[in-house]
Amino acid sequence: MVETALLQTRNTLDPDSSTETGPDIVRLNIRCIDRPGIVSAVAQLITDHGGNILSLDQFTTGIEGGRFFQRTVFHLPGFQAARESLEEDIRKRLGESFSLEWELTEAAKRKRVAIFVSKTDHCLLDLLWRHRRGDIPMDIVMVVSNHADLAEFVRPFGVPFIHVPVTGDKAAAETKHLELLRGNVDLVVLARYMQIISERFLDEVGVPIINIHHSFLPSFIGAGPYQKAKDRGVKLVGATAHYVTKDLDEGPIIEQDVVRVSHRESTKQLMRRGANVERMVLSRAVTWHCEDRVVRDGNTTIVF
Repeated sequence: MVETALLQTRNTLDPDSSTETGPDIVRLNIRCIDRPGIVSAVAQLITDHGGNILSLDQFTTGIEGGRFFQRTVFHLPGFQAARESLEEDIRKRLGESFSLEWELTEAAKRKRVAIFVSKTDHCLLDLLWRHRRGDIPMDIVMVVSNHADLAEFVRPFGVPFIHVPVTGDKAAAETKHLELLRGNVDLVVLARYMQIISERFLDEVGVPIINIHHSFLPSFIGAGPYQKAKDRGVKLVGATAHYVTKDLDEGPIIEQDVVRVSHRESTKQLMRRGANVERMVLSRAVTWHCEDRVVRDGNTTIVF
């Protein structure tokens, strides 16, 4: 069973991000085997380049020999001009000394996102609405669907809607998808896209994919989860947002949530309650990814 390390309470996972936006704000995520001196070395390197640390979160999986994770946000005037030198210094001073893996991102550079959807609209419309309000630091560059049903709902948001039917030749549809995505997006979100993603697509897409699963994984995998839940008399209905891997519905979990239900609710009512949870869980997962708060480590995630 996948474990997700949540390092802070949900209140602190949804902070006022005013100190994380604007020009020359940089995020550095690292992961490596834990040992003394990592935090100090990172802070010294940033200071040597004229940077000022705005926030720093860290986590280790064990007192000795554990895996170490850190997310550092700092201000570095003239970052674009200094980036090459900074990255070279990270490779030499940190990478070689601590054998760490790292990602350096510019906060002002919003993630380019493609949303895939079928006929169910609640997750799609929620993301479009939050995007229009500026609640999620992303640019939705396209909505792709295997059905044309939702085109009229997407049009008012000014986002291109692209209909790619998935019929008997699924490989041809995926080839079209890859042509649309390649070089144009940083993230793909499956907002109730009711198609299984092939291994070939995962190998070639080159960006992370986030899926929303309409149950509290690993329970009720497959079709008709709410009917299965009703038949079992569940007392909680949940949703899971996770990264997509070649193992169906078993990728690293980013966020989960549940709502209490009772025997009095019909399958239709369970679906409506579940849809509300799905919207919240997916929006949080996408937000955290776009803010570089999620660090993947094998089949586990660390969410700062």
